[in-house]
Amino acid sequence: MKLDKMIAVRTNKTIYRDGDTCVKVFNEEYSKADVLNEALNQARVEETGLNIPKILGVTMIDGKWAIVSEFIKGKTLAQLMEENPEKKDEYIELLVDIQMSVHAKTCPLLTKLKDKMNRKISQTTLDATTRYDLHTRLEGMPKHNKVCHGDFNPSNIIITDDGAPYILDWSHATQGNASADVARTYLLFMLKGDFGGANKYLELFCKKSDTAKQYVQKWMPIVAASQSVKGNEKEREFLISWTNVVDYE
Repeated sequence: MKLDKMIAVRTNKTIYRDGDTCVKVFNEEYSKADVLNEALNQARVEETGLNIPKILGVTMIDGKWAIVSEFIKGKTLAQLMEENPEKKDEYIELLVDIQMSVHAKTCPLLTKLKDKMNRKISQTTLDATTRYDLHTRLEGMPKHNKVCHGDFNPSNIIITDDGAPYILDWSHATQGNASADVARTYLLFMLKGDFGGANKYLELFCKKSDTAKQYVQKWMPIVAASQSVKGNEKEREFLISWTNVVDYE
């Protein structure tokens, strides 16, 4: 395996291209269970028939865990947005269409979104009263079983040369309420400072899926809290500012 062509560097992992394969190498301290769980998530989502890179193997390289999958040649939706700003609305519509195709699938063996979020809220630095409010709100939200990506944003969509979209990075995949997934994508736009893109995305998703915007907004404090346990200090501060349940009553 030749790891001489680096594609991307992320927190705790480096991604390489080796011919027709993509090799994601995790740092030594990365949990073996998390690596195997990511590979298992991706293998399970493959079975839904969605366009995603197929897992080819899990291995160790120089004492580090690695996931080997198909290499998908193309440009990310984020790159296309940057290169063709005049087409941004068109690309946001494509993002919404792809996300709705994900939510149209079910995958019964994925972790339940509510279970994961309850666990994450318990791990936050929020005070007990706020945590109680968030747990209570989460319990009151309708239970669904749709496939939720968990990190659905333009940099995780690759468009091939012939226009086929592929969805990358299934490490956060769960099954649950699609509006929680939408709230997460909205917050990812906001974290990047793209407030216009965030609002355009939310308006379009709600219109196309016939979902009330207020319903997605009810998820925002819950999603922000569950995401605040990771990321850098600046991101955590931003997400914590979204966790006040009262703001959305």
